[in-house]
Amino acid sequence: MSLLILFGTFFTTLLMGIPVAFSLGIAAVAGFVWEGVPLAVAFQQMTSGMNVFSLLAIPFFIFAGEVMLHGGIAQRLVDLAAAAFGWLRGGLGVMNVFDSMLFGGISGSAVADVSALGSVVIPMMKKKGYDTDYAVNVTITSSIAGIMIPPSHNMILYSLAAGGGVSVSALFLAGVVPGVLMCLSLAVCAYVVALKRGYPAEPWGGFRKLAKAFILSIPGLATAVIILGGVLSGVFTVTESASAGACWALLVTLLVYRGLTWQSFVTVLAGAVRTTSMVLILVGSATAFAWLLALHRVPEQLLEAMQSISDTPWVVFLMINIAFLVLGAIMDMAALILICTPIFLPVAQQMGMDPVQFGMVMMMNLGLGLTTPPVGACLFVGCAIAKVRIESVVKTIWPFWGAILVALAITTYWPPMSLALPRIALGYAG
Repeated sequence: MSLLILFGTFFTTLLMGIPVAFSLGIAAVAGFVWEGVPLAVAFQQMTSGMNVFSLLAIPFFIFAGEVMLHGGIAQRLVDLAAAAFGWLRGGLGVMNVFDSMLFGGISGSAVADVSALGSVVIPMMKKKGYDTDYAVNVTITSSIAGIMIPPSHNMILYSLAAGGGVSVSALFLAGVVPGVLMCLSLAVCAYVVALKRGYPAEPWGGFRKLAKAFILSIPGLATAVIILGGVLSGVFTVTESASAGACWALLVTLLVYRGLTWQSFVTVLAGAVRTTSMVLILVGSATAFAWLLALHRVPEQLLEAMQSISDTPWVVFLMINIAFLVLGAIMDMAALILICTPIFLPVAQQMGMDPVQFGMVMMMNLGLGLTTPPVGACLFVGCAIAKVRIESVVKTIWPFWGAILVALAITTYWPPMSLALPRIALGYAG
């Protein structure tokens, strides 16, 4: 009955249109009241969830992403990718994928990727004769690179939800190879679809144009170098590297590109504060919610239920993937990370999956959910930019989803895909 109260309240408030963060909090309070536990315990759980030093990195990453979104870095990355891949037939689709890989490795946000690059690339592709649905499909599916390729504030949330015992540095490195594999799969898919539709190729601009575009993009690309290099070298903690990256992005957009005006800076601050506030409320509410899940032994019951179907690891991993894909289509990613990690991570570990590898499987699954109806944030943003109906985009997005699922299957069933780099660079023993 207690779990019925907990989940019933949660889904009822969601259906009423209440934001996920507040729905979690209301459900948690209802659960504590039903159990007769003093409400002071509920609020202690919420505040303890937010009172974590490593969470300070999140507002800095969000601020850096907002600065790059409004400061001109996106345009330089588009120019670089266009100079490198525009000569291919359908090369603007391939360019779009590698733009997302570059920008995602700096901003760490899939939605920021679609907002920043989509507003530049989608109109460009339409002007060159590409179909609108193709331009949107490539843009939104490749935006998942912002989640996989470090830095990613979602990986910090996962580390927190896993109890803080999973190294953020290991997670950052673990996302590189799966993220690049996913982008390569999408690039091949974009090229094949472009050939089938007969899209044009741009004239080759020469190595001089490519060199110029690369030089102009270096200050923006240096943001990722500062963040990752600082963490991996031990010069910075994750929080310190996030703040250093934010300061560098601000200096680049103000002094080098000069694309950040006072008005856009106010927009940057407002966006960063709004997103950070919602994330922290979500963290606090989810912590109290997860406490009740642990109280009722939900992870253990789920493991028993899955093992009653099959005790074969690959079958259990398949069931976990299907659960993530379904949940990702109907709920917000950050909320799912905080809710599902305490539930599914013990199950995956019991079946022999490393926590770092599980994190990558979760990121790619839930990232795919951002591109699927009914609540895919990237899908909505991309369609809004292109001014096209969601139905027309979803009809032709299947090959791109298939490319992501190939990368997901390899990441799920071949541990070295995500664990080799942390083991080589950090001596990770997992």
